[in-house]
Amino acid sequence: MPQFTTRDITIAYDIAGQGPPVLLLHGFPQTRAMWQAIAPKLAQDFTVVTADLRGYGDSTKPATMQDMSFRPMAEDQIALMAHLGFETFHLIGHDRGARTAHRLTLDHPDRVLSLSLLDIVPTHLLLSDLTQDVARAYYHWFFLAQTSPFPETLIGHDPDAYFEGCLAGWGGGMDGFDADAITAYRAAWRNPDCIRSMCNDYRAAIDVDFALDAADIQRRIDTPTLVAYGADGIMGRAYDVPATWKDRLSNMRSAALPGGHFFPDTHPIETEKTLRDFLKGVA
Repeated sequence: MPQFTTRDITIAYDIAGQGPPVLLLHGFPQTRAMWQAIAPKLAQDFTVVTADLRGYGDSTKPATMQDMSFRPMAEDQIALMAHLGFETFHLIGHDRGARTAHRLTLDHPDRVLSLSLLDIVPTHLLLSDLTQDVARAYYHWFFLAQTSPFPETLIGHDPDAYFEGCLAGWGGGMDGFDADAITAYRAAWRNPDCIRSMCNDYRAAIDVDFALDAADIQRRIDTPTLVAYGADGIMGRAYDVPATWKDRLSNMRSAALPGGHFFPDTHPIETEKTLRDFLKGVA
């Protein structure tokens, strides 16, 4: 397993293929294993890097909430790609990885050749204009953000039950998830340090990232961007997802993909084709 250390944080990653560099970032409660059906196909035409975000998978689990903000998560990935020899790259993120990718592109627009945001609406919008339906479905934003060790203790009694409930609840059931990916996810989320880091991720979203996004709310990203979402997912039902990004992205394309929130896991063929077509169009 390749690893890279920057600022006392070790990032686990995999790299394959040749061609223009593409960085893929996973979401909650997953690891880089979520890309295992997509990365090898993209690697036929691109150099593909899949990385575990800090706090997740095989990467370092920081002790403090502030260290799980999207800004330091993004700085890790900038350093990793520079270490691999890529000053510029295409960037794809799902869920927390997409929020990290959005922050990375705001902070370092000159480093990102294209941006793909999978199944998110802007963090500031979700937190500032919360609807009943979204609050009920995305309750975890506020449960995980409760004072330590309350959520960690409850989750720790049966991590598989809690996190598999997340996968099934937002993904429309467990059908379609690859067995090897589930094994990798379980190995990660059974680690108490990973549980703590994931809770700190959501604490930081409210206590740190909301203010950062508020400061940048008038900024528009000019990077070619794909906004993709699950046609049957909570975000797709609750929002006009592309419309939530129209004031933040000046060069946007959008796509509705089959499935719920976890469509990269459950519909990898359609996801890979959509990503490939977009990358080919901007490469």
